[in-house]
Amino acid sequence: MNRTPRLRSAYPLSPRDGQGEERTTVAADKSSARAGGLNTTTASTVSGENGPLISLTLLDAPTQRFYVSALYMGLTAWRTLDYSGLVTNDTDSLWLFMKWVAIDGIFLYGMPGLRIPWLEWSSTTMTALFLGHAVLNAILMFRIPIPLEAWLMAFTRMIYDRELAVSERRVKPGSLLHNSSLILGKQIVHILPEGSAILNPSQKPLCVGVSKRTVALPILVNQTDPILLELIRIDLDTSANETITVSAKELKKLKKQADKDAANGDLTNSRLLHYPVKQAGLYRLHKILDESNLEVHKVASDTLVAQCPTGIIEPVSHDKCRGELSDFYLHVDATPPLKVKYSRSINQEDQSYVHLTVHPENLETPLARQESSHSLLKLHNHGTDASWAKARRVEIPINETLGVVGEWIYSLDEIQDGCGNVVNYTFSDASRSPRPVKNNVPQQRFVVHDRPRAILDGCNPQDPLKVAKGKSQRLPVRLNPTGHHSTHNALHYISYSFAIPIDGQTGGIENQLMRIEQAVIGPDGRSPEISEAGIYSLMSIATDYCKGEVLEPSSCLLLNPPEPELSVTSEGIPHQCAGNSVGLRVNLDFIGTPPFEISYNIYDGGRRSAKVERVKEMRTQLEFKPRNAGHYVYEFLDIADAVYRTPRSLKQANIKLEQDVKPTAWASFVARSPHLKTCIQEPATFDIHLSGEAPWVLEYDLVHDGKRTKHKVTGIEQTFYTLTSPNLNHGGQYSLSLTSVADASGCRIHLKDEAKVEVRFQRPSAAFGLVEGRRSVFTLEGKDIDVPLRLSGEPPWTVTYSKLDSEDTVFKRRLEAANDVLIADDQAVYQLRDVADKFCPGTVDDKASQFEIRWIPRPTVNLADSSTIEWRGNAFHKKAVCEGDQDAIELSFSGNPPYYLRYDVHVRPQRGPASVRTKQDKFGLHAATIRMDTSQPGGYEYRLSELGDQLYDRGQSNSALVVYQKVNGRPGASFVKPGKTYNYCKEDAFGDEVIPIALTGSPPFSLEITIKHHASTTPEIVNVPSIESSHYDFHIPHSALSLGMHTVSIGKVSDSNGCQRGPQSDGKITRVSVVDVPSISPMESAIDFCVGDRISYTLGGTPPFNVYYTFEGVERKASASTNSFRRIAEKPGNFTITAISDKASSDSCRARTVFTKIIHALPSVRISKGKTTELDIHEGGRADLLFEFEGTPPFEFTWTRSTNAAKSKRPKILETKTDVSYDLVKSIPISEEGTYEVVSIRDRHCGVSTQRKRGGSEQQLLTF
Repeated sequence: MNRTPRLRSAYPLSPRDGQGEERTTVAADKSSARAGGLNTTTASTVSGENGPLISLTLLDAPTQRFYVSALYMGLTAWRTLDYSGLVTNDTDSLWLFMKWVAIDGIFLYGMPGLRIPWLEWSSTTMTALFLGHAVLNAILMFRIPIPLEAWLMAFTRMIYDRELAVSERRVKPGSLLHNSSLILGKQIVHILPEGSAILNPSQKPLCVGVSKRTVALPILVNQTDPILLELIRIDLDTSANETITVSAKELKKLKKQADKDAANGDLTNSRLLHYPVKQAGLYRLHKILDESNLEVHKVASDTLVAQCPTGIIEPVSHDKCRGELSDFYLHVDATPPLKVKYSRSINQEDQSYVHLTVHPENLETPLARQESSHSLLKLHNHGTDASWAKARRVEIPINETLGVVGEWIYSLDEIQDGCGNVVNYTFSDASRSPRPVKNNVPQQRFVVHDRPRAILDGCNPQDPLKVAKGKSQRLPVRLNPTGHHSTHNALHYISYSFAIPIDGQTGGIENQLMRIEQAVIGPDGRSPEISEAGIYSLMSIATDYCKGEVLEPSSCLLLNPPEPELSVTSEGIPHQCAGNSVGLRVNLDFIGTPPFEISYNIYDGGRRSAKVERVKEMRTQLEFKPRNAGHYVYEFLDIADAVYRTPRSLKQANIKLEQDVKPTAWASFVARSPHLKTCIQEPATFDIHLSGEAPWVLEYDLVHDGKRTKHKVTGIEQTFYTLTSPNLNHGGQYSLSLTSVADASGCRIHLKDEAKVEVRFQRPSAAFGLVEGRRSVFTLEGKDIDVPLRLSGEPPWTVTYSKLDSEDTVFKRRLEAANDVLIADDQAVYQLRDVADKFCPGTVDDKASQFEIRWIPRPTVNLADSSTIEWRGNAFHKKAVCEGDQDAIELSFSGNPPYYLRYDVHVRPQRGPASVRTKQDKFGLHAATIRMDTSQPGGYEYRLSELGDQLYDRGQSNSALVVYQKVNGRPGASFVKPGKTYNYCKEDAFGDEVIPIALTGSPPFSLEITIKHHASTTPEIVNVPSIESSHYDFHIPHSALSLGMHTVSIGKVSDSNGCQRGPQSDGKITRVSVVDVPSISPMESAIDFCVGDRISYTLGGTPPFNVYYTFEGVERKASASTNSFRRIAEKPGNFTITAISDKASSDSCRARTVFTKIIHALPSVRISKGKTTELDIHEGGRADLLFEFEGTPPFEFTWTRSTNAAKSKRPKILETKTDVSYDLVKSIPISEEGTYEVVSIRDRHCGVSTQRKRGGSEQQLLTF
């Protein structure tokens, strides 16, 4: 069977079952396609390779679509179930939202994979469906409210906004209120143009100068062709007048150029001439003539051509030290007042800009009073004195602290004078502003250098430098020991003092100042050479730019030891003191600095052997025991020591020993290499071991500073003996040499043991250092403070100190550094008592022996003075208040705001257990207020627990502040039978209704009862005083009742504590129904209404109501389902209410009444017969503006004059006037250009306006 051919846009045919049928369909469709020439869709195409995933032979397409739809409906039901559970159980909304987004995504994006006919939608459609489902899921799962009802009502009002009118038909209120036919007409007046000229009409700032030799002075001429032009220039320096005449030839060129520059080519309206001037001054139009030799009207204006601003920076030294001020000046030549902008960069990174406004003192200029900076207008009042406009040199000081080491660059970026002329040194576009000469940016560059530091390293009075006489050594200066902002590459200038000990003794404690030396240390760090013996103290250090700081140690002792000398004694070595010599024992005594090196020759007959001996002590002994007998000669040749390294010849001393070759007492130090350090003016002690037969006689030498003293000890009986030297009164190195020993046999043995003693040159010292130039610190309580110390001597030091207020307590500290610190955490004056270093006790500098630490006071809080607070017992008691009343306590703080306050509130309610609440507040001022808790009756105790401020963290307060307050409960009152309705007849003349009331609290009570009629907005208040019991029967007075339903509620109740409770929040009330015939009363007392007004009445009775009225002589009946009746005034006429009935009274019990309202028509006005007309008049001419009115005189109307704007632009209102007409026609003369139209009109009764007023009605009645 043939089928109707289908269009391409039609749905495809649903495939059918059975191949035979498919073949028939294909054949039929092909034949149809051939017959109609249309493309068709066949089942074979669908069931081919691109057919449904589920074969149509198993499940046809409609069934597959049904199953998909059923699945979607099931998912929708499941979604609705989750939404209902979310509302009741408050399940996790985010989880449900994510679950349903995933399910919708799987369903929607998986459905195209089934390839079901009619459900194979594009990816764009699927994405839109997915986003729509996601939005729906968000609305449901996150319970986002949708105001459907409000939207529906708003939509209904948009398409159907109608109200019932007095004629009982629905009308649009807008069509009545906004009637465009009431105010018609518009009068457009054009003033024919007159020739005029104005100088610089755009008030463009103008200037001439070095970079701008000529400036074009703009002159605007309107409706004229000038042939002569005269300008007056007032010189800014001399105030002299100069007349400049522009000839017709020059004007011709200017006009030609102006016509060429004009965009529209209109040569009849206006031209903008540009007259070039080269001199600064105050320019004024003096005279201009047109082609008919008539003077053209000039608009009074003056134009100032100022001197273009220029600025330079006075160069100063570009090298500065860290912490110094920039101290330079910007010199600006311009017409004040000025605006200057400069920038500052530090190390090409930190870029900042500064804007300055500069006005010289004692300079009065009209430029300072202008609202904006531009060329001047209307300056005739200032006469010809233009000295205020000349350029002045203004010096602007720039003083900033240079706190960062590196390169600082100050650049002058922009200058703007009082006229608005701008010179910008940063822009390359010359059109933006006048450019300075050569386009150089004024700059001031500073190189900020760090301050150097120095110490004397590796040398101090206890470890001196030893230099040979005539030789020198460099002063051991170490630069920048801290490594902070190193200045190693700069030249350093140092000064040092040289002093030698008193009486020429290097071991003295006090020194005598001899001289001060200056030296330069180059980048290689080579310090000056020193050679003289004495103490060198580094006094100052500086570079080419900055003074520096000298740190400890800063002193060094240099010694010139004596030249090495040798004294030789010898004796034969007898055998057992028998006298037979078996050798020669040679005693070598040295003067100098060990180790020594001596050279000698041994002659044995004709043989010579050279020997070198190194000696580390000041004395040694050599034994020459030749193996062979004979005559031996020992010749000492030269000597050298640690300082004098060049050997010194001994030939002049002629030290020769001869010997002809022939066990005993002995003494030695117990220590193998005895070496001792001791303090000045103290003895040295050594342990000696003796051998031989007691008693012994011991001889020793004490050598110091080239001097040798011999000492002898006799009667030594013990083999171990402690040798004590005399007091060593000079600092330096001593040598104690054992020279000989003799025992009981009298045999004297020479010894060579030697011990070294190093004696300190001075005792250690201690002093407190400075903190910011003072020996005192103002700090937080309990904070650890590092108190600086300045120590001299050898580490470690032991320092004892105490506090002045508790000198019995002494503290002892062991310190390792010369500039160490003491850690203190208490407020006191600390006193240094003693100091000792590694070896010696020392002294304390009395001038720097004390250091004071003071604490910043902790914050405190107190109660402000108040008459409601009194002190009783151990706490403050605040006046009792009622439950729920607002009350607070005022606090005053001392300290550093903001303050942090934490306090505990102990609550002991009348009912229920006691509780404690902790609160904390932050206050920014010294006074604060804490609100008291009066939420429930009982006793309250406020106890301060913690207090802090900006400096101190919250901690235990030193103010034990406790405040007590009692909160009285509020009384209560309730109806015994709430909700009951008491019926009452209005016409009954006897009997009162009684309403029982129960009261709680402290009697006597005062009760306020509110009786409110359901149609009245003002309730009637009945006060009942002095109720002595907790039960009261309230008698309703007849005077308080009127027709209708009344609501009786309890307003206020108060008791003897002075507390009261307002209206009950539970809403329990009683009702009193006063039954009578229905009533009607107007909501407005006015009689006269206008078209578009709403006439409203209040209905009394049981709805629904029937209202009977007459309008335009026709009796009408209207229904009202509520207790209000309202109609909109559609047309003028008399509207009279004649009767009313309600559901209870029915029509047989109507309430007869007469309420008449007069509806007046809206007034109207027409200008130019209600049309838009245009009128051209000459300047000075006049025209009449005719107004025609309709309505009830008198008329009050408002009309405006606005600009004659183009159609695409909005006109601007120039003036608004209000006038009154007592007739129906009024004419007003006009002579100014503009568009005249009426915006509002009122007659005796009504008014209309085209401009809606906020918060007021458009229609207002006139009273005359």
